[in-house]
Amino acid sequence: MLRRKQSSGMTLGKIILFAAVILFATVLWNSFAAKDTVKVSVPGNELLDVTMPEGIQDIPRKYTGMNLSFNPKYGVPNWVSWELTRDEAVGQEPRVNSFYADAEVESCPEPYEYNYSGYDRGHMAPAGDMKWSRRAMEESFCMTNICPQAKKLNTGAWKRLESKCRTWAEVDSAIIIVCGPILTEPIKEYIGNDRKVAVPRRFFKVILSPYACPPRGIGFIMPNETVKGGMQAAATTIDEVERVTGFDFFSALPDDIETEVESQCDFHYWSTLRK
Repeated sequence: MLRRKQSSGMTLGKIILFAAVILFATVLWNSFAAKDTVKVSVPGNELLDVTMPEGIQDIPRKYTGMNLSFNPKYGVPNWVSWELTRDEAVGQEPRVNSFYADAEVESCPEPYEYNYSGYDRGHMAPAGDMKWSRRAMEESFCMTNICPQAKKLNTGAWKRLESKCRTWAEVDSAIIIVCGPILTEPIKEYIGNDRKVAVPRRFFKVILSPYACPPRGIGFIMPNETVKGGMQAAATTIDEVERVTGFDFFSALPDDIETEVESQCDFHYWSTLRK
């Protein structure tokens, strides 16, 4: 009987020790895992804000599906920003194809200013991202959202990147996109008659996946022509886009997360994401 009691006591002690080890390991694992599963709780509308240097001409506008800053000096937007969710990426609203000028925006060009110019009316926020709402679709054709783009860019790497963004929104539940012309460089040329419209040499796009674990970011800079090497060659960091444009993106993020996502350029990882 004594031996049995001794044996039972040793068994109970081992069980208690084993349970303690499991509990400690679980706590330790969760501690490390938490570092790799940071979630951003910043509201999406704050992430749409862009800080610009003083002196840039700026007419801010908020539409149903996008925010933008229009530059009346150049007749194009400084930038356009929008959130694209998983549901919005698979909307069924048909394309409108009806460009129009915003009567409330000074120096907004009319669609005919692009006629016979050799350039497409290139969407910044694409119509394909606005299929979730009839009004959002119509407003994507407002000329405040349009820039002169070479057809080889508009129907090439730029269009393929737009399509990729819809895939990434489906995978990550939502992404934030900001894009526009790079106006800190000499203008390539001007088109139009009544209102001169600047033709930029290059365009930028920055993408943030704030709800991924951990959050991710990437940037792109594309010339206003054929993009040699395609999207991969155009991929860069958000930091580099900020350096070239002078803009500050995603400043609503906690500083440590902003620093991390804006230094990333892992195109291979992004390119392998699938629905």
